[in-house]
Amino acid sequence: MVLVEVSNRHVHLCKDDLEVLFGKDYALTKLKDLSQPGEFAAEEKVSFQNLEVRVLGPVRAHSQLEISHTDARNLKHKAELRLSGDVADVPVAEISTELGSVKVPIIIAKRHLHCSEEDAKRLSLKDGQLVSVRVDNTRPMTFHDIPVRIKENAKLALHLDADEGNAAGIQGMCEGELI
Repeated sequence: MVLVEVSNRHVHLCKDDLEVLFGKDYALTKLKDLSQPGEFAAEEKVSFQNLEVRVLGPVRAHSQLEISHTDARNLKHKAELRLSGDVADVPVAEISTELGSVKVPIIIAKRHLHCSEEDAKRLSLKDGQLVSVRVDNTRPMTFHDIPVRIKENAKLALHLDADEGNAAGIQGMCEGELI
C-alpha cells in the first residue's frame, strides 16, 4: 500500500525571496511536519491575487508557486502542468506580504510518487518510471502516468493536487495500491 496525500496551493521560497517578503535573516516558523523527512508547513502565508498561500519549508534553492487547475482557471492565470522543480520557461506570478513582493515561477504540480532508494529496490522501481496507483475511496479511481521520484530518505507517498484529491473523494490522505 502507498500513502496518498493531497496538497493544496503552496509556495516554496528561496532565501532571497524569503527575506524580501518577511525581512532580513528571517527564519520560517514550523506549523507542522509534512510526511517527507525535513519538510514542513510554515505558519507564514503570502498573498497571490485574492488567495492566501501557505509557505512550505525548508528554504529551497529556487522559489516556485504551485496551484491547481481550478485556481488557474478561476484567477485567469496561465500555469503549466509540470513536475515540482521544473520551472524553466514557465509564467511568473507576483506574491506579496505587507513587507514586499516578488515574482516567482508558477506551475500546476504534476502528481508524483516519492520513493526511497530502499523502497525502489523492494518494488523494482526506477527514477522517472511511470506507474499507476488505485485508490478505493468513496469515489474509486486509478491515477496513471505517475512519475517516480527517488530520493535517499523519502517516505513512500503519492502526492496529488487538490483537484485530483477532490475528484477521488480524498480528504487529507488515504492509502492506494501501486499497480
